[in-house]
Amino acid sequence: MENQQNELENIMTQINIYKNQAEVVQQQIDTIQASLNEVEILETTIKDVQGKSRLNTLVPVGAGSFMEAEINNTNEVIMSIGAGVAIKKNIDEAKKTIAQQKKELQQSIGKMLTNLEKISQVISQLSPKAEKLMIETQRNQQPQNM
Repeated sequence: MENQQNELENIMTQINIYKNQAEVVQQQIDTIQASLNEVEILETTIKDVQGKSRLNTLVPVGAGSFMEAEINNTNEVIMSIGAGVAIKKNIDEAKKTIAQQKKELQQSIGKMLTNLEKISQVISQLSPKAEKLMIETQRNQQPQNM
């Protein structure tokens, strides 16, 4: 009976660990999805401004406030490449960079979803074992009629 109790506790601990891992993976997926959404907005914006000689826009200046601004050069974009570094790229180079970023982010999401599915499968395999042990443990703890 004590073996069953220990095994049940062990399985429940494993299930909780896997559930926590699943939550972390889901948070990572959400973060990567947010990055993908930003890249897609950038892609759309570049397509919308490409070829326009001048463009009026609103520039955020903080605290939900904006100022009107005029963009005189729609042929180049200054893009972040990480670590606080940004470089100037022409529109075609920017589009290539964006396409590569999208591909990498989509692949990352795919890998994370695969990991999440594997974790869910393990939880699905452990849960029936835990339920069975819980029933057996409860049955063994009930006083026996003589």
